[in-house]
Amino acid sequence: MTGAETVAVVVVTYNRADLLARMLRGLAALDHAPDAVIVIDNASTDHTPQVLADAALPGLQVIRTAENLGGAGGFHLGMRTAYERGFDRIWLMDDDVVPAPDCLGVLMATDEPCLMAVREDLEGRLVEKAATRFDLDNPLALRPKTAMVETAYGERARMPALVEVENVAFEGFMVRRDVVERVGLPDPSYFIFYDDVDYALRVRRAGYRIWAVRDAVLVRQLSFDQQHDLAGWKGFYMYRNLFVVHLRYGGNVLVRLKPWLLTAAVVLLSPLRGGRGEARNVIRAMASARGMRALPPSSVD
Repeated sequence: MTGAETVAVVVVTYNRADLLARMLRGLAALDHAPDAVIVIDNASTDHTPQVLADAALPGLQVIRTAENLGGAGGFHLGMRTAYERGFDRIWLMDDDVVPAPDCLGVLMATDEPCLMAVREDLEGRLVEKAATRFDLDNPLALRPKTAMVETAYGERARMPALVEVENVAFEGFMVRRDVVERVGLPDPSYFIFYDDVDYALRVRRAGYRIWAVRDAVLVRQLSFDQQHDLAGWKGFYMYRNLFVVHLRYGGNVLVRLKPWLLTAAVVLLSPLRGGRGEARNVIRAMASARGMRALPPSSVD
């Protein structure tokens, strides 16, 4: 099923107007033009509205939210909008990547329901961090991501044409509408972090496989910085959402106990590392995660 399929690009943005402008120019330069580009502007307070007003991009639809829904809420809204408009494929995109001109064409020519474009940095180095192994069965695995495309292959040229991955980033993830019909929409309650991981786990539990496509390239405009302040507001979401993934999808009771053990360890070690701020965050995160254990709806209605 290729060629005649329609595709909508869903972009979520918040206060990164200059990156967004570069990204929109990349979409305009695609060899395979998308049928629609749906931009969710998460109530940006910079010059994002002007960038969108100036964009010469056929099929552009801008949805400006009344408040910042976070990346999770933005992708939930964007995927729902694309699904309700009847597109065959939906391509999720953050505002800090630029697709190579042939990226969308390569994806559309790949007859699989779940695909990932592969990210490189500005120097052409492979920086695809999608997990080739995401282990929620081993209670001794401190972090579930035990292997990823970048570390498994080192260079994009060493990859086979398709690499199966076990989680995704919403930076180049593409799904067919039958996946959405069966799995539902991204969970907006995550706000930021792990909403894409959650969706990939739901997709795989529904029996789908996810393939990273070597020749579909996205260029990431920013370097990866995973060292967030765990005592700040982002630290709360990082802890909480990691805990939710374990509570929802842990393969055994020991894995589902890991959030409790990690909470205790962080509190005990807080005088030596993150201080009271991190201790408060992890306690709040554990309490909040318990209320998110139920799986989100598998319906788009």
